[in-house]
Amino acid sequence: MNRFTSVEARIDGAAHAVLDRLPGQGLSGALVEFVVFGLKQAWACLFGGLMLALILATKYLPPDAIGLARYDFLFLAALTVQVAMLAFRLETPSEAKVILIFHVVGTAMEIFKTSAGSWIYPEESVFRIGGVPLFSGFMYAAVGSYIARISRIFDMRYASYPPPWATVCLAAAIYVNFFAHHFVADLRYVLFAVTVLLFLRTTVHYRVFRFRHRMPLLVGFLLVALFIWLAENIGTWSRAWLYPGQRDGWAPVSIHKLGAWYLLMIISFVLVTLVHRPKAVEAAERDQRASDGLPADAVTEDRRTG
Repeated sequence: MNRFTSVEARIDGAAHAVLDRLPGQGLSGALVEFVVFGLKQAWACLFGGLMLALILATKYLPPDAIGLARYDFLFLAALTVQVAMLAFRLETPSEAKVILIFHVVGTAMEIFKTSAGSWIYPEESVFRIGGVPLFSGFMYAAVGSYIARISRIFDMRYASYPPPWATVCLAAAIYVNFFAHHFVADLRYVLFAVTVLLFLRTTVHYRVFRFRHRMPLLVGFLLVALFIWLAENIGTWSRAWLYPGQRDGWAPVSIHKLGAWYLLMIISFVLVTLVHRPKAVEAAERDQRASDGLPADAVTEDRRTG
């Protein structure tokens, strides 16, 4: 329970009052796990989902009527959402730290990339640095928020996790390459290879409802990157920002951007691990046996995988 905020603990208690009565085996049990998985994912996406909803809303309902430019409204709204999530205990202080760090990291890259012409923000605003409206940093922060929240909500544990110092070095190299490839050779394929070497054997174990499931961490990275790429298509369709090929009319974001998001998402993941230290899956099994009052060598349902 200590992985939940006080509000989440109450939600979890109410959910258990209903879900514990449902079947735990067979197709019905699998359906329960699937539904809970989707609900937890939606909860983890709370900050990013609200940001995306605001971006879409301001496309159809521009805030000009209240004297605010679209980007300024988005910045103030994102700030309000962040404060509200902390005030109503929908987010932990450690997650807010991740959001702040990733906001700074993302904004610094945005300033460079817009000056290099990689993409543009076509509307005017007051809250901006150079060509970058300050709301854009919250889009990066939303990625950090999701990874931090999902790590906690799903009680993620890892098998064969690489040395933390190696992951930090990888994240630093990825971040430097986002800038350096404009001047020297692009090393993204080398970085892809290093990522595979580091995480090939790593498996993430996560609890949905009754059981602990597992997935290769590299697959998890790819799925999250794909989700972000889809969200970026929505963002560019709403003209919140544009790539050069989208100035005269919207077109889907190139699938090649999926690789960039894959690498950027790894930066976010490593930043999160500095706050939520990766825990071994064996520790999760020991904790579960202890909470159940079982001996250390007992075999529990926690070992079952999907």
